Amino acid sequence: MLTREEAWNLLKEYNKEPFHLRHALTVEGIMRYFAKELGYADEVEYWGIVGLLHDLDFEQYPEEHCVKSQELMRQHGVDESIIRATASHGWGLSGANIKPEHQMEKVLFAIDELSGLIGAAALMRPSKSVQDMELKSLKKKFKDKKFAAGCSRDVIKTGAEELGWELDELLERTMIAMRVDEEAINAAILE
Repeated sequence: MLTREEAWNLLKEYNKEPFHLRHALTVEGIMRYFAKELGYADEVEYWGIVGLLHDLDFEQYPEEHCVKSQELMRQHGVDESIIRATASHGWGLSGANIKPEHQMEKVLFAIDELSGLIGAAALMRPSKSVQDMELKSLKKKFKDKKFAAGCSRDVIKTGAEELGWELDELLERTMIAMRVDEEAINAAILE
């Protein structure tokens, strides 16, 4: 099994932009949070590594997203379960078209786009932070199709449905998850 350090080094081999590194760290943190929250505490590292590597190919190969990553990970000897899980977040959006089946894959699918929307909403706040964000203000940004237009609301809604959650529950729980590691991520990106 890949260690967290090995996953981070692999990610940095294909990703240099602070934006992409921040997104990977954010999704890793959310995945670790949900592993604990949903009863998979013994799989926290695994869920985190899947979150960290989910966009491995996006910076260099955006047109082959979720397809090229499978090839790259196989070249580096990454476990097939991680390859499948990371590729499943592109269900319906990429050539990989692997439907999320496991609870962890469904969480990744649901929170990937949402984490970008929440991050963009946080930057609009005077604090530039998710720490003081409220569900009400996030819902307002979610409904504004022009705000963070690249974040698919349909994917977020489908993600909530796949998890069997109300949309508000997904929004709030993901926002809370992002609070946990926000300071550490900010510090890591500045290094």
